[in-house]
Amino acid sequence: MKPLLGVLALVTLLSPSLACPMPCSCSTKKNGRLLAECAYRELRDVPRGLSPNVTILTLSANHLGRLGRASLAEVPELQSLWLGYNHISAVEPGTFSALPHLKNLDLSHNRLADFPWQDLRNLSALQILKLSNNRLATVPRGALAGLHELRSLWLNDNELATLARGTFEALPALAQLQLFHNPFNCSCKLFWLKEWAHSTSVVISRAGSTLCAAPARLRGRPVTDIPGALCVPPSAQLTYLSSPAKAGPRDGLTLTLHCSVAGSPPPEIRWQIRTAGRRVDIHGPTVARDGSAKAGRQRFLAFKNGTMAIPDFGKEDEGTYTCLAVNDVGTRDVSVNVALAGSANPAEELPRDDPQAGQPGGHSCSKGDELDPSAMGEKLVIVYRVAGEARSGTGAREFHLGILPLALGLLLW
Repeated sequence: MKPLLGVLALVTLLSPSLACPMPCSCSTKKNGRLLAECAYRELRDVPRGLSPNVTILTLSANHLGRLGRASLAEVPELQSLWLGYNHISAVEPGTFSALPHLKNLDLSHNRLADFPWQDLRNLSALQILKLSNNRLATVPRGALAGLHELRSLWLNDNELATLARGTFEALPALAQLQLFHNPFNCSCKLFWLKEWAHSTSVVISRAGSTLCAAPARLRGRPVTDIPGALCVPPSAQLTYLSSPAKAGPRDGLTLTLHCSVAGSPPPEIRWQIRTAGRRVDIHGPTVARDGSAKAGRQRFLAFKNGTMAIPDFGKEDEGTYTCLAVNDVGTRDVSVNVALAGSANPAEELPRDDPQAGQPGGHSCSKGDELDPSAMGEKLVIVYRVAGEARSGTGAREFHLGILPLALGLLLW
């Protein structure tokens, strides 16, 4: 009987559930989880020989400098990993993505200037993430998306100057956030954080110590107190011009739209053009200061003052023309649908000076009218040719632009 008990004891000692490398001490918790305690052991690497069913691994206060992809391959069942107070300056991508059960990850008080944010995509069970007291200068846009169970996030005492809009909005369970002691640049790019902080139920620890480091006029001021007058969301209005255009190689019609914008900082004007045959996105002017069109941009002429002109407007140019006003606070866009109409006598069909005269409930638009942004719906701008034999002094036929509102207003978000 005694030899049998000895064999059973030996088997128990060699069982993977109790495998424990020499520097560590291992024990089974009351809830059945296996703890490997390896803190304060002056370790320079993650010890080898850990049991595969270890669920809690403590490696705090050692001399770890780097985590390779295979460092934690032996412990795929980890739920808690404590790596604080080491010298970790690099983590190879994929190191944490093989730990799908991880709930607690502590990398605080290390030397990380970068973090394998892509690994978080596989950590949907994560509840606590501590990255405080490192050298992180950025959190990539969308890096935290998918962490639906995350309750506590520590990013304090890093080198964050700004954060992408909506960084924390994809965290429905977030209850505690630490951002203090970062050198935030309180430009309007960070204004969203003030608005979010005032509307969220998340506790922002030591919010009074979450201060602006720049610009100079706001240095030392809480991020949650950025003056609203400095950051105004953009607004946009479209007007059309219906001055006559001389005939060109084709019909000679020139569609001219003007986008007036306001906001602080001054918005950038962009255009989106969607026709049946093309999709064009224009960021900035396509016409140089000397009036010449930039290479490859001769079809759609976008001027710095917000004017868009399309010479020789034809059927292939019919579609939706959208002006976008973009600044650090947000984006505003306004659109019109444009179509070309023609008939034997369009002047009778569509009066030149009052396009909707005689139409009950119609909105009259004359030359230079604003496309009313206060109403909902869309307006259809129709470019039409005025028939007749009248000619200019050079014998060229004259053309005009007209507008026909077909809905209640202008689509504006």
